[in-house]
Amino acid sequence: MGKNVHVTPRSNGWAVKSAGAERASAIKPTQAQAIAAARQQAARNGSELVIHGRNGQIRAKDSHGSDPRNIPG
Repeated sequence: MGKNVHVTPRSNGWAVKSAGAERASAIKPTQAQAIAAARQQAARNGSELVIHGRNGQIRAKDSHGSDPRNIPG
């Protein structure tokens, strides 16, 4: 599984950044645009998408890796 991809707020928009990376791979003007770019990157890497709110706290996660299939419920 690849490194998690985070969408985080910045003063000039929203950043798309892989875990452990020094620089953001993209800066988008809206959170929706950043989520779309991050979702593509996470799907390509088979990793998890982590979306942060304006306050920096995690508000949602979306897995694009290998999830177990036989989960009841």
